[in-house]
Amino acid sequence: MIKEKNILIVLMIVLFSGIAISQTSSGNKAQGFFLAFGVGPRVPVLDFSNQSDLGYGFNIEFSYADTDVLPIFLFATVGFEQYPGSQDYYKETDYSNFHTNSLPVTLGGRYYFSPLIENIFLLMPFIQASANFNYYEKLHQFKTGSGRNNFLEDKSKFGFGAGAGVSMFMMELLASYNYYELNQFVSLDLKVRIPLFVKF
Repeated sequence: MIKEKNILIVLMIVLFSGIAISQTSSGNKAQGFFLAFGVGPRVPVLDFSNQSDLGYGFNIEFSYADTDVLPIFLFATVGFEQYPGSQDYYKETDYSNFHTNSLPVTLGGRYYFSPLIENIFLLMPFIQASANFNYYEKLHQFKTGSGRNNFLEDKSKFGFGAGAGVSMFMMELLASYNYYELNQFVSLDLKVRIPLFVKF
């Protein structure tokens, strides 16, 4: 069992070394489906930063690679993000609590460049772009005596994302900018990837 796992890891490194430098044998075809788990901070920017402080998020990613479209990966992610309200916002308004939860879904592509390092371990830079959908739940709580009623707000928004990072394939570090109207943020994710299915 351990030997089979080692062989699979070696095959994956060989496959993605070929992906990164866009070289595949003309008579060979390789396909793979992969699962990745990511977690990291979310930094609100512009209008969103006036209301919210540093948040966090985690996601699950499914990706697909095929030697016919290499070195591009296609991916889809679903996640959960949470943002507490800003203390300055509480001081300047009638709010006693403002809290945002969101469920983002993204579809996109990732392009891997030639490896920076490949002798000791594989280290590949990459860029990615995605179309995004986000479902928001915002809690509005007001100070006693403000005369305002607390309420929950549900809202859906479409947007886009663009990012860059470095990959060792099994682990990846990604920084990305995500645009939604009035809810823009920068995310940093550490991802761990495992193969679900690989066919040579």
